[in-house]
Amino acid sequence: MYIRILGSAAGGGFPQWNCNCPNCTGVRTSSIRTSARTQSSIAVSADNKSWVLFNTSPDILSQLQSFDKLQPHRTIRDTAIVAILYVDAQIDHTTGLLMLREGCPHHIYCTDMVYQDLTTAFPIFSMLEHWGGNTIHTIACDGQSSFNIEKIEQLSFTAIHLDSKAPPYSLHRHNPHIGDNIGVFIKDNHSGKSLFYAPGLNVISDEVKSFMHQADCVLIDGTVWRDDELVKLKISNKLASDMGHLPQSGKGGMIEVLSDPKLNNSRKILIHINNTNPILNEDSEERKILIKNNIEVAYDGMDIEL
Repeated sequence: MYIRILGSAAGGGFPQWNCNCPNCTGVRTSSIRTSARTQSSIAVSADNKSWVLFNTSPDILSQLQSFDKLQPHRTIRDTAIVAILYVDAQIDHTTGLLMLREGCPHHIYCTDMVYQDLTTAFPIFSMLEHWGGNTIHTIACDGQSSFNIEKIEQLSFTAIHLDSKAPPYSLHRHNPHIGDNIGVFIKDNHSGKSLFYAPGLNVISDEVKSFMHQADCVLIDGTVWRDDELVKLKISNKLASDMGHLPQSGKGGMIEVLSDPKLNNSRKILIHINNTNPILNEDSEERKILIKNNIEVAYDGMDIEL
């Protein structure tokens, strides 16, 4: 299995266009050791030829241009993307679909709740009917029903419900539904290797923990270092947990979760990293703590092979 990190930042990217936090100022002035990042998205393949795109960030065009494997090579109009899978209906995970309108219809996999949001509150599916629409495949997220995708049958996909938040514009924002957010367990049926992908995660349920323990690589929510990170910087009055993200530090935080001995043989990588998170500074004490705990930080262009 091949995994390409197309974008590793949370919404707004890094640096964020209107932010003067220490990280954003540091990357603009080259005063800290770091690298710019686009908004979260990955691509997965079994053969390095046919790819499933996970989410379509607002930065999708530059992400596709940066990865030769997704460039048109065969016919006058062409793509190596055989399907798109959405883990939620957030703006920073879906807006880029509008930039792919010339390729409609796409094969899109999502839950009923994501389909509902993207045809009502943020109706990009409905808008794209004018360009030929898309073929929608709704998926269950019971943690038991695996599915395959045409042209990439070597991989099996299992969706797992996550306790997080629906988008602010969703009818479910304050009335959570199963399917608002999912993690995905991807298994290569030839090699037996597997990936657990969850860029937005607030609570580690027993089911989530079970899939993490099975995975050879855990690619997981790295949004913030501390729960009150945005409050301390006077950027917001909301805690990370209010927005559906589990911080890395503190009791029960992501570092503690990933330090489980059952994950000792797994590769552990943080993705969806907010511009305020000190782990973006490669010389920070927080980054040193991650290194000590064998936890990596995703970056744009990172390749993972399982």
